[in-house]
Formats: sequence, C-alpha cells, structure tokens
Amino acid sequence: MQTCISILRGINVSGRNSIKMADLKTAYEALGFQRVTTYIQSGNVVFESSETDQEKLSKKIHLQIQSTFGYDIPVLVVNVDSWQQIIEQNPFAKDSSKDPAFLHVTFLASAPELSSKDAILTRLSNGEEIQITSGAVYLYCPHGYGRTKLNNNFLEAKLGVQATTRNWKTTLKLLEIAKNVWL
Repeated sequence: MQTCISILRGINVSGRNSIKMADLKTAYEALGFQRVTTYIQSGNVVFESSETDQEKLSKKIHLQIQSTFGYDIPVLVVNVDSWQQIIEQNPFAKDSSKDPAFLHVTFLASAPELSSKDAILTRLSNGEEIQITSGAVYLYCPHGYGRTKLNNNFLEAKLGVQATTRNWKTTLKLLEIAKNVWL
C-alpha cells in the first residue's frame, strides 16, 4: 500500500461546489482506498491505495467526484515521498527572514512549460518571490495570497498545467497526517 495525498481544486469556496468532508471520505472509501482522512474543508484527503500511478489515481478520484457529486473538479495526487521532497525543496522555508504565514505552494499536475517565465516574473509585486520547479511553484507573498497576481488561475494559464495552491501550514499538516496514517 502507498500513502497518498490528494488535493482538490475549487471545492467549498464561496459556497460553490460544496462537499461535506464525511461524504468525500465515503466516496474515497467506495473506491477501495484505506485509512482515508480529510483535513479542513478545502478538499485535502490522505489515503492509502494499492495503485501507485498518481495520474490513474487522479483520474479515478475525479470520475468518482463527478459521478457522486456532479462536480468537474481537478484532482492532484502526490505520494507521501514526493510531498516530502516538495516540502524539503522550498527555498523560502529555510530563510528565517520569511514569515511562514506568507508561504504557499502551488502543486503542479505535470512539469510546467517555462516559455512564459518572464511574463510570470513581471507580475511580482513588491516583496513577492517565486521559485518554479518541475513539481511545484513556491510563493512568498508578504502582503497575503489574496492580494497577489500570482494566483492559481494565472499560474495555470502561464505554465500550461493543472495546479492547486495550499498555504504552508496546510502543506506541512498534510505531511504530518500522511506519516501518521502508518501508525
């Protein structure tokens, strides 16, 4: 069995695409996943599966959500080892001058197209920083994520991949939950 973290984009936001976490957990269990745990109301699910292909898992979950709840929701699945690597590679987390409350990670479904990197850099506001890798975009938004122009929709459009963003606290908490699934 492999422990995975799935993050759903755009549920329970401003009253749209509402899914109760208990119902989401039941939908995952109906797929045969084990030790299903949800975290907060924004579509974060830790689970165990015998399937190791993250893309197949994403599609399977996507279809389950579509058939169960009627929502066409992007789903990203990352195994726990890859999630930990993403955390370890965050260049801003190691900088003691950065307030962790302003750190965000945009998880990417696949390696991004970097042909528009200059267009992305021109959108940086005062004090913001960005680092783009093959699996994630690291953001430091000292004025808050709600004010940045480097939001999820913009990054998806410029990088040509599906993505969803989580704050640093949630990113760390999901790893903690995933590691405790083994206990």
